[in-house]
Amino acid sequence: MGPGARLAALLALLALGAGGPAAATAREDTFSALTSVARALAPERQLLGTLRRYLRGEEARLRDLTRFYDKVLSLHEDATIPVVNPLLAFTLIKRLQSDWRNVVHSLEATENIRALKDGYEKVEQDLPVFEDLEGAARALMRLQDVYMLNVKGLAHGVFQRVTGSSITDLYSPRQLFSLTADDCFQVAYDMGDYYHAIPWLEEAVSLFRRSYGEWKTEDEASLDDALDYLAFACFQAGNVSCALSLSREFLHYNPDNKRMARNVLKYERLLSENAHQRASETVIQRPNVPHLQTRDTYEGLCQTLGSQPTHYQNPSLYCSYETNSSPYLLLQPARKEVIHLRPFVALYHDFVSDAEAQKIRELAEPWLQRSVVASGEKQLPVEYRISKSAWLKDTADPMLVTLDHRIAALTGLDIQPPYAEYLQVVNYGIGGHYEPHFDHATSPSSPLYRMKSGNRVATFMIYLSTVEAGGATAFIYANFSVPVVKNAALFWWNLHRSGEGDGDTLHAGCPVLVGDKWVANKWIHEYGQEFRRPCSTSPED
Repeated sequence: MGPGARLAALLALLALGAGGPAAATAREDTFSALTSVARALAPERQLLGTLRRYLRGEEARLRDLTRFYDKVLSLHEDATIPVVNPLLAFTLIKRLQSDWRNVVHSLEATENIRALKDGYEKVEQDLPVFEDLEGAARALMRLQDVYMLNVKGLAHGVFQRVTGSSITDLYSPRQLFSLTADDCFQVAYDMGDYYHAIPWLEEAVSLFRRSYGEWKTEDEASLDDALDYLAFACFQAGNVSCALSLSREFLHYNPDNKRMARNVLKYERLLSENAHQRASETVIQRPNVPHLQTRDTYEGLCQTLGSQPTHYQNPSLYCSYETNSSPYLLLQPARKEVIHLRPFVALYHDFVSDAEAQKIRELAEPWLQRSVVASGEKQLPVEYRISKSAWLKDTADPMLVTLDHRIAALTGLDIQPPYAEYLQVVNYGIGGHYEPHFDHATSPSSPLYRMKSGNRVATFMIYLSTVEAGGATAFIYANFSVPVVKNAALFWWNLHRSGEGDGDTLHAGCPVLVGDKWVANKWIHEYGQEFRRPCSTSPED
């Protein structure tokens, strides 16, 4: 097998198979890419059209029923209807024998609702599945965690970080959008995670109380449901007093519920046996994430939203026009900003144009599939990487050839296969992120080595869009982050000149708070760079 064939085989593996656009646009994992979420608007527009036709049909039916009602009511306005009139007597008998039966058994209502159901069934295969709702709920909880968002504020459309008495606005939407009580209830989907579930259930209960007695067709939950779930969550979290109070409130609205009555007796008994529980307030600990040992540093860097207020104090960092001694860049040098020295990280502003960025997104979109990570010799979707990705050969469009030439000129590296991978284009989902990881292989069994071109020596990442908030690239051990800068490219070395991995390149894609984040990655391998980046035995190089 030649180098080109090996590369194609590897990239097919990395993309979880060589399915075409039809496979790539399946409805599963809608939540994992904003472009997939945006596509979900189309079937909802169709449903709106179907509902509009249903409402018009029902309005016409109700107008006709109102006409019949008014006609009959007018005959009853006189307490003594003159049934001696044979015409009135006949119409009375006809109405009771025929007209009322036709009204009650009219097929018009059935036909209207059948048309509504048919319209739904036509688009049902294009709708998100339950796993998407779970993924979207987890995304809100992720944003709640990483950016320390206040749940009550978030439920009312306000993106604020609350730490003690300090309140920081992270994003100010042009128009506030609030969640309903049922929305908040649905976010608290995982009753095993009480740390996250309780504040959302508390907000659901609060909102349901305000609208108690109102009926909304679209809601799945009610105040009873929210009180029930919240009481159970409080009990499981050790707050028996709270569970008792909520259970009593539940019985106020639903006094015949025997299960809840038994719970009240149980909670009362527990409190009488352990009087200290009544006064104590249980502090629920955030669930531990075993695989994320650097969580505090990672989240702290994400919370800066890419702001680096002390960078100007370092005289070693600079900006310049870069040609890299390449004739290709003489007439239009790259605008280089050195972000960090160890590891070396540089940001090249306006590396691509708006038109090029849009073209890359358009080429990739039909082929997007859920992003995966290596797990042994397998490639699996994981919760700590939420995005969809696609691989683009330079043969897909002449513009990609031009882009490759520009990257090669700027880096001075050989980026032709098999010395570099195809361009990987990534679209992040709701709260999309990629927790701390290395781009280079850290295990000899990594699929990267199947290319027979060594490890990933360098990363060249292009920001293809802008975001309103979040989405920064955080370097964990180096303790800095870089915000999303549209059309700019971020470059860093993954390996020392000795060939050893640079541990300081551990990095993460922070969750996207608001916006549609697209990036394109070009990973360059060791082989082919022997004379372009010579080896060194010094561990510092």
